[in-house]
Amino acid sequence: MRQVFNDPVHGHIDLHPLLIKIIDTPQFQRLRSIKQLGVSYFVFPGAAHNRFEHSLGVAYLAGEFVRILKEKQPELNITDKDLLCVQVAGLCHDLGHGPFSHVFDSLFIPKVRPGIKLKHEHLSVKMFDHLIKEKANKGVLEVFEEYGLNEHERYFVKELIGGPQEEQYEDEKWPYEGRGKEKAFLYEIVANERNGIDVDKWDYFARDCHNLGITNSFDHQRFMKFARVIKVKGKMQICFRDKEIDQLYEMFYTRNALHRKAYQHRVTKIIETMIVDALVKADPHLKLFPRKDGTTLTMSQSLDDMHAYTHLTDSVINYISLSTNEELEESRTILENVFKRKLHKFVGKILLPEDVKAEDLVHMNKQICAALPAKMLRGAQLEEKAVTVRVVKMDFGKGAKNPLDHVCYYSKNDPSKAKLIDKDQVSHMLPRSFLDRYVYLYCRSHDEDSLWKAKLCFEKWCEVKGFGKPEPGNILPPEPSEKTPEKQVRKRSSSPATPRKPKMGKLQTCDQP
Repeated sequence: MRQVFNDPVHGHIDLHPLLIKIIDTPQFQRLRSIKQLGVSYFVFPGAAHNRFEHSLGVAYLAGEFVRILKEKQPELNITDKDLLCVQVAGLCHDLGHGPFSHVFDSLFIPKVRPGIKLKHEHLSVKMFDHLIKEKANKGVLEVFEEYGLNEHERYFVKELIGGPQEEQYEDEKWPYEGRGKEKAFLYEIVANERNGIDVDKWDYFARDCHNLGITNSFDHQRFMKFARVIKVKGKMQICFRDKEIDQLYEMFYTRNALHRKAYQHRVTKIIETMIVDALVKADPHLKLFPRKDGTTLTMSQSLDDMHAYTHLTDSVINYISLSTNEELEESRTILENVFKRKLHKFVGKILLPEDVKAEDLVHMNKQICAALPAKMLRGAQLEEKAVTVRVVKMDFGKGAKNPLDHVCYYSKNDPSKAKLIDKDQVSHMLPRSFLDRYVYLYCRSHDEDSLWKAKLCFEKWCEVKGFGKPEPGNILPPEPSEKTPEKQVRKRSSSPATPRKPKMGKLQTCDQP
């Protein structure tokens, strides 16, 4: 029997029995303990939702989208297996997330396993395989077979989650094996690599806005009604009604607003850095995660063993905080500073020019600290370890490119023909550029001299690079305690004079009291 969930975003949703079987496994239940927005919960009290409910929402929207296409275009020959596979992919697409979601795969993994390029999608595919093969999950494989999802169909699900399973393929060659070109549109529903318009985004836009208290002006329900599959360059693509192009730009504006207000918030970014520092320092001393044979692995080692990885969630910081192990003392101190809001100080930020290349941003810590010599700082040189630099990117999902350049549209008069619409045909008020990059500078030390040095060095570095003057942070560091006589004189002369008591003139008489 199908089961009904009361979702705060989508209302009452019912899910297929196979999805219920997957939901009731430890591999899926662990998503209850992984925050959807990572460390943003430390900044936004409402951001307490988890990957669990997001995955339910994506599965529901994936099913709704496929049903709409199936009813509107019977000629697409969408089968019940197609529908179920897409729903399973939507449900399982985030199985591979680690503690604090993207913080784990984008910041932690590169530091502890620098030799591998591992994204959460790859781990989701591995966890999906493990979920099916795990003997403790009795009956899961049988339920897959019962509904016709054999090995070939399960391979199709993994392609929907992680993209082509082949690492190298020619552009003209169809990279997928689960379905042919005639059903290429099915690969655009859960994770759309072509233009980023997919149900995964639609759910987290609605869900994150709901929990963050940010207005969501994008209506995904209306948008699905105006979707249509049309053959474009030999492949069946999902196209949209031409009059909905404004709604599409609105969708990406919503994405940009979420990044600016929440995901890339200056406090969020530094808490990310501090928590990753704590996890990296704790990793060698934290053999907590059990393999099937009873031996235990560290966080970095568990990436190779999905049985151990199943036990790795946000709760790892609770263990560190409560541990009395002396080897975890440094990590405990960092976490305690996060909990007590003793964060690194935000010195300032600068918007980078568009022509700055990635290679120009290497070793920025060293460059900023060396921007001013020690003699100009009236003391020791600013040390690299005293500052933290974060490069923050904000875009529409395709870097410097406009994702809507990869969207095809149809008109009411000819719904079988797809066309491209240039942004200049839509409005002259649309963005000229689709990528902003900022450099955020933080000072690890709270003492006055370090804050002052970091501020001066950052300003000088921006000046030398030709970036302009940086926007100051939330600190106004006082001048160093050892001031030169010139500064003292200047400070005295610039200070407002004490107002003198005005002289009293002769008393003027008047007729009225």
